[in-house]
Amino acid sequence: FFMTNILTSLPVSLRAVLVETVRGRKSRNDPIAKSKEGRIKTPPPVDPVEMVVLKERYTEYQLILSALRLDFKEEVLRRKYEEETGSLAEERARKEAEEHRALMDWNREENQRMLQLRIQMEKEEAERKEFEAALEREQKQQEFIRMKEEELLRLQEEAKHFITMENLDQRIEEALDNPKNYNFAIDKEGRITKQTVLK
Repeated sequence: FFMTNILTSLPVSLRAVLVETVRGRKSRNDPIAKSKEGRIKTPPPVDPVEMVVLKERYTEYQLILSALRLDFKEEVLRRKYEEETGSLAEERARKEAEEHRALMDWNREENQRMLQLRIQMEKEEAERKEFEAALEREQKQQEFIRMKEEELLRLQEEAKHFITMENLDQRIEEALDNPKNYNFAIDKEGRITKQTVLK
C-alpha cells in the first residue's frame, strides 16, 4: 500500500525505473520451483530445557523493561509536576525531609532502647545460668559429702570386726573353736556338691 502511494505520486518516467524486476527474484505469481515441490518444511527441534530458560529470561527482561519504563515515567512526571508547582514542591520536599529526619531519630531511639533491653535480657539470662550452675555444683558437692559420710560410717562399722592387738587372742580362740573348711566344689548354680572332711 505504501509503495503504491509512492508510485502514483511519482512522474510516469520514473515509475518504469522503480517497477523494473530484480534479476534472480521471484514475483508473487511465480510457481514453486521444481526442486522444492516435494519439500516439506519441518521446524527445527526445540530443546525443552532451553525453551524454559529462554522463557524465564524473556519474562525477566520484560519485568526489567517495565520497571525501567515506570521509573522513567515517574521521573518525567515528577519533573513536570515540580516545574508546574514551583515553590509548593520545595515546601513539600522540605516537609518530607523533616518528617524523614524525625522518623530516623525515632528509629535510632527505638534501636537504642531495644539494644538496652536486649543487653538487660542477656545479663539476666547469664545471671540465671550462673545461679543454676552454682546450684548444681552445690547439689553435687552435697551429694559427694553424703556419699563420703556413708562410706565413712560403713568403714567405721567394718572396723569393729577388724583384728587388733587387743582382741587377737579372742579371735584365735574363736577360729580354733569354729574351724571352717574352704576345700569344696560347687555346681553351676552355686551349690556345694563336694567337700572334704576336716581332720
